[in-house]
Amino acid sequence: MSEAMLSKVRKLLAQAEDPACTPAESAAFMAKATELIARYGVDRALLAAREPATDPVGDRVVEVVAPYARDKAGLLAAVADPLRCRCVRRRQGSGFAMHLFGFASDLERVEMLFTSLLVQAAHGLAGAPVPAGENPAAFRRSWLAGFAHTVAERLRAAEAEAVAGAGVPSTALVLADRSDRVQHRLAEVYPRLRTAPPRRLAGTGFGSGVAAGRRAHLGGTGVTGRGAAGRGIGR
Repeated sequence: MSEAMLSKVRKLLAQAEDPACTPAESAAFMAKATELIARYGVDRALLAAREPATDPVGDRVVEVVAPYARDKAGLLAAVADPLRCRCVRRRQGSGFAMHLFGFASDLERVEMLFTSLLVQAAHGLAGAPVPAGENPAAFRRSWLAGFAHTVAERLRAAEAEAVAGAGVPSTALVLADRSDRVQHRLAEVYPRLRTAPPRRLAGTGFGSGVAAGRRAHLGGTGVTGRGAAGRGIGR
């Protein structure tokens, strides 16, 4: 992401996090940050359609560490999919190595957002009381599932708005072609990939996680290197 764009997002998030802001003002700042990141993704896609070398298809590995490694991996997948990236979860020790595939600009957006959202999720979990008599781990897993679900919905909505506002009739076709190329790259590397079965979560934290996801800042303040993005949520 360009320094100018990143600077704008940083300023918006700083304003959104200011305790002096009203909830309405904070929500407006966060919505603008989300809009900028989505618009950046569409702009880069349209540029790459004319100049492919500016945004090649690639991959990277993000380490997701314990505790709650599977839940963090689910959050990463929830961020990656709306931004036209794909990920493969591989067991690595007590955590996972998440192999991401996508165009360079989209991989950058995914890693930036995931890093920011991990921190926000850690803060949200710390402030979410576990109901009396409920297993804390079960509650937190369901909380993280609700958080990831809502984040994915918000990102899809922001991406759709960016496409609609691009003013270029071929935008949807360009993005569909990019998604196909990413899927083709993934299939080349993992020709026999299997889909994991759906999880069944027993905790009651889903609704609380959904509410936190609605408040989350869908913008970030930096891009991490490989292996650093999975840390942040404690026991």
